[in-house]
Amino acid sequence: MIDSLREHGIDCRVLTGHGNVGYGRGHNLAIRQTTGRFHLILNPDIDLDVHALANGCEFFDTNPDTGLVAPWIGHDAGDQQYLCRRYPSVLDLLVRGFLPVRMRRWFAGRLARYEMRDLINDHDVVWDPPIISGCFMLFRTDVLKKLGGFDPRYFLYFEDYDLSVRAHDVARVAYVPSVRVIHHGGGASRKGFAHIRMFAASACKFYNRFGWRLW
Repeated sequence: MIDSLREHGIDCRVLTGHGNVGYGRGHNLAIRQTTGRFHLILNPDIDLDVHALANGCEFFDTNPDTGLVAPWIGHDAGDQQYLCRRYPSVLDLLVRGFLPVRMRRWFAGRLARYEMRDLINDHDVVWDPPIISGCFMLFRTDVLKKLGGFDPRYFLYFEDYDLSVRAHDVARVAYVPSVRVIHHGGGASRKGFAHIRMFAASACKFYNRFGWRLW
């Protein structure tokens, strides 16, 4: 793939030799070296609509106070995923992350509010969603560098929550449904005790920094 990109005149580089330093630290290696106007944080299980990046860049050009764009995200089947979030309570995280699906219906209203289903749709721009998913974060590079990238204290989980909350201090954040992607994964990595322990440790870091909310 790298050779193919270079054949089309696209300058690209693969960063290697650093081992598994964690999600945020790994991205920070690239963020420190980026020089373009915009920087895309993207998971490997995301497919982009052919116009996604062009629409995102156009939105930045017409909204100069915007520093971070979140996309419309779909499942493989085409239905929408709701990955913008309001600030989470501990109960929200427990219900969303650990309850069996058949039991989540008892908390359907609560989860709908947490996932901003009252605002997020396929046609309206939503300004300043509190938290957006790290599977796709399109930044103005100067805003991302001002934030210092991801907080390296998170090895995995909640680094995107942390970065989202901090982004509101320096720029507007926008959910832009004309930026469309398909997310093939989602939640697949959270398996076993090691991941549960990592999730809990990162949640504590997040709440200790920004404030605890139990329910």
